[in-house]
Amino acid sequence: MYGKSEDRDDYQAVPRPVAAMARDLADGHHIPPHSHRRAQLIYGTTGAITVTTDHGAWVVPATRGAWIPAGLTHAMTCAGAVAMRTLYLAPEAAVRLPARPTVVSVSPLLRELIDEATRLPVEYDAEGRDGTVMELLLLSLTPHPVRALHLPSPGPDGGGGGDERLAALCAEIRRDPAAPWTAAYAAARTHLSARTLQRRFTAATGMPLARWVQQARLLHAAALLARGEPVTSVAARVGYATPSAFTAMFHRALGTTPTAYFAGGEQSEQSAQGEQSQAPTSTS
Repeated sequence: MYGKSEDRDDYQAVPRPVAAMARDLADGHHIPPHSHRRAQLIYGTTGAITVTTDHGAWVVPATRGAWIPAGLTHAMTCAGAVAMRTLYLAPEAAVRLPARPTVVSVSPLLRELIDEATRLPVEYDAEGRDGTVMELLLLSLTPHPVRALHLPSPGPDGGGGGDERLAALCAEIRRDPAAPWTAAYAAARTHLSARTLQRRFTAATGMPLARWVQQARLLHAAALLARGEPVTSVAARVGYATPSAFTAMFHRALGTTPTAYFAGGEQSEQSAQGEQSQAPTSTS
């Protein structure tokens, strides 16, 4: 797109601190686990992207971006058609940014700078107008707390010590988030007592089971909403009896309604910046 390569490998060794790529991806497009030499900001101007690492999974709507440190293995799946605009940052350009994967807010200014960066030549004039655009872009990547749709992993990097039973349980919850995932129901699946499961689960993920189930439902719901499914059907598909009950849960968790969250409106932004979620800190 814009006369530039759509192969991420072509952006890893360029003699510039920032390299920007534009690529349009279809609904359901999946990019298998991979890593690259440069840190990456994954941002889509439409749809939503689920980013998965050993640390957990994030659903990133068009008002957010996903920050991936250099060398970290990650995978991506698109919900809805995604106009992906991604940045690759050299180590010296990423020193102010987090050492762990996280979510960043994308302000209107940053959105325009990212879009402009993807249109510039890979070896842009670092001393001219293009270099100034890239410098302003890097200055705009300043951390601010935002709420994030994050689901921590129970694997080794997620704190679970590689507990296969918990990993299998989490995978089952994600496959069928509408099931009645009470402590007793989940304990029966893992052949543990409810008390032991609760203790191990919280230690492994940093969340009680009920909270993790809610987050899993939120992630699944976000992907469905990004594809344009109405709230009524989404609520039923993630285990809520009524759309109002689902919307109330969404608002409690993220401080805004599903519509405002995906629109990136004033309510969503003010609520997000006003308080941090129980998920890992998010930035930009």
